[in-house]
Amino acid sequence: MTKILMLVEGQSEEIVVRDILAPRFEVLDIYLQAVLVKTKREKSGRAFKGGIVSYAKVEHDLRALLSDSSASAVTTFLDYYGLPQNFPGLSDRPLGDPRKRVAHVEEAFAAQIDHKRFIPHLTLHELEAWIYVDPAAASWVFTDAAVAATLQTIREACGGPEMIDESPETAPSKRILEVAPDYTKTVAGPQAIEAIGLDRIRAACKHADSWLKKLELVAS
Repeated sequence: MTKILMLVEGQSEEIVVRDILAPRFEVLDIYLQAVLVKTKREKSGRAFKGGIVSYAKVEHDLRALLSDSSASAVTTFLDYYGLPQNFPGLSDRPLGDPRKRVAHVEEAFAAQIDHKRFIPHLTLHELEAWIYVDPAAASWVFTDAAVAATLQTIREACGGPEMIDESPETAPSKRILEVAPDYTKTVAGPQAIEAIGLDRIRAACKHADSWLKKLELVAS
C-alpha cells in the first residue's frame, strides 16, 4: 500500500483525514497518515501539537517526515488563513484572485522545501470553508436552525466557499462563530464536513479538489 504522510494544522484536520479522507483513499490502496504540527518542545522532550506559530516549526516537521523513505509522498493540510508572516511567498503575493494568491504561496513553499516527494497544500482559506458548500446538509450540528441559511447567504455573497476571505474578522470560522457561538471546531466541524460529503466538497472547492487529485496520482 502506498503511504502518504500529511502534516496537519490541528485536531480538526486530523479527524477529517482519519474519518473522511483516509477511507476514500484506502480504496485506491493509499494509506493517509496525519501528523500534527509540533508547536513547542520542552527540554523534557514533551511536545505540544496543533496550530501554526512559525514557519521554522513547519519546515522542521516537514523535513522530519520527508526523511521517512517508506512514504511515497509528504503533503500539508494547513490553513492559508493565519499563516505566519515569514511563510514563503506570503510577502509578495499577487493581488486579486485568492486561488492565484494561494498558488503563489504554495509554489514558494515547494521551492523552499525543494524535495521531489513534497506536495504542498494550503486550504482556502481554512477548513471551515468546506462547511459552506452545503450548510443545510449539516444544519443539525448547529443548535440554531437559522445558522445554515445565514451561512448559505454568506457563501453566495462571497462567490463560493473558497472565496470566503482571510480577514481576522471575516474568515470562514469567524463568520460561523459570530452566528453560532457554541460551534466547536473539533466536533461540529468534522461532523458537518462528513454530512456534506467529500464529493460535493470537491465539486465546489476546486483548489481542494486539485490537491486531492495530485494525491490520488501518487499510487499510479
